[in-house]
Amino acid sequence: MSGISVGQAIVLGIVEGLTEFLPVSSTGHLKITEGLMGVPVEDRAVIGFTAVIQTGAIAAVLVYFFSDIVRIVRAWGRGIADKDERYHHDYKFGWWVIYATIPVVIVGVAADDLIHGPLASLWVVAGSLIGGSVVMWLADRYGRHKRGEDDTSLSDAMLIGGSQILAMLFPGFSRSGATISTGLLLGLDRVAATRLSFFMGIPALTGAGIYELPSALTSGAGALPLIVGTAVSFIVAYASIAWLLKFVAGHSFTSFVVYRVVIGLLLFALLGAGTLHA
Repeated sequence: MSGISVGQAIVLGIVEGLTEFLPVSSTGHLKITEGLMGVPVEDRAVIGFTAVIQTGAIAAVLVYFFSDIVRIVRAWGRGIADKDERYHHDYKFGWWVIYATIPVVIVGVAADDLIHGPLASLWVVAGSLIGGSVVMWLADRYGRHKRGEDDTSLSDAMLIGGSQILAMLFPGFSRSGATISTGLLLGLDRVAATRLSFFMGIPALTGAGIYELPSALTSGAGALPLIVGTAVSFIVAYASIAWLLKFVAGHSFTSFVVYRVVIGLLLFALLGAGTLHA
């Protein structure tokens, strides 16, 4: 492979920023875009590149929710030092994010060859897009939407955080789609489910970017495209976060469900016609 160009990095950065936190599968869209641009989706440099530019989107979350994150970290720190502070929900939530990340890390490391091998196929992406749409529709349709962010528990955090494993194993299912759907099935309202999806994704996606960085830098991705792609991802993701939180406050996820099904069917058609290679 000759590497990813700056132009390709910009396109992929835009796609990553737009889709990382929308429940439409950033991995699926990146793989489709890479395939249309003739970029080999199975190349380790490409895999590393896409993981690293995700850190731009994560940085956008850190900036957007900076005050919330500082509040949680401070409460967690106070609870560590003083047991009388451990009743605070923010202290507990800090631990919950850590606990919920552990199974994701274990599965990610144990199934690395599978995730970057057979499960990276665009056929899997297409099927996961449609399958995940069914789950999202059911969650949005039958979820009670009664509970807020302050009503969450350890079991909620573990189930929501652990659902990220679905997106790891089945690219196209969508990390945000899996976590938001799980939150809705647990009775959370749409805004609470979406905010928890953001928080739960911070350690998992940051870890993935750091893990893949050496591979991306040494196998042909190039430092400049990495920097450009990550910066573009940050800018676009920040705008996407702001838009999504406003959108879910007054709308259902039906439009995302329809979009995912259309994209999944289109991908099946392109693969079947030989326009894209799995």
